[in-house]
Amino acid sequence: MHAMQYELTLPADYDMGVIRARVARIGHLLDGWEGLGVKTYLIRERGVNGSPVNQYAPFYLWNTVEGMNTFLWGGAFQGLSHDFGRPSVRQWTGLAYEEGGAAGSPARWALTRRQPVPDGVELAGVTADAVGEAERLARVDGAVCAAAVVDTDRWELVHFSLWTHDSPEADGDLFEVLHVSAPGRELLPQGRQW
Repeated sequence: MHAMQYELTLPADYDMGVIRARVARIGHLLDGWEGLGVKTYLIRERGVNGSPVNQYAPFYLWNTVEGMNTFLWGGAFQGLSHDFGRPSVRQWTGLAYEEGGAAGSPARWALTRRQPVPDGVELAGVTADAVGEAERLARVDGAVCAAAVVDTDRWELVHFSLWTHDSPEADGDLFEVLHVSAPGRELLPQGRQW
């Protein structure tokens, strides 16, 4: 499993209705994308649910590198780049993925929590904790899924989870889910990724 995200932080007075309309118009285009596990079309609005910014920040869980590369290099990503400029695209290696008790239910909210991997710690312990956190989040009422991923360039863990309700029992940045494309969700390997 591979994870990917780009964040478009927009002006404070930006009409987020533009993003909502964009997703309503094109969100379905990845509903059958080969190699994609899950794409969530996420937004935060300044002043809503504690968000300091207006942001469009899709988050992806990929089953295959080929699917991810086809998306980035085969033309689909170009439309976003034309409209907003080419954003930096973060990528992470999967550590764990778990289906929640509400798997298959419509996700309304997503949480992302980033944490550094400190120097000098035993990596096996850090990754075991990350796997355990994905398992814990998936067991919480209303959890659709939970994943833990790592960027070994920045040594940063990201915990990602989807929820059916707006007050998930976890910390992180809260995003509204506008659409979910999940053509290969059932193919995402569950549990620890090594």
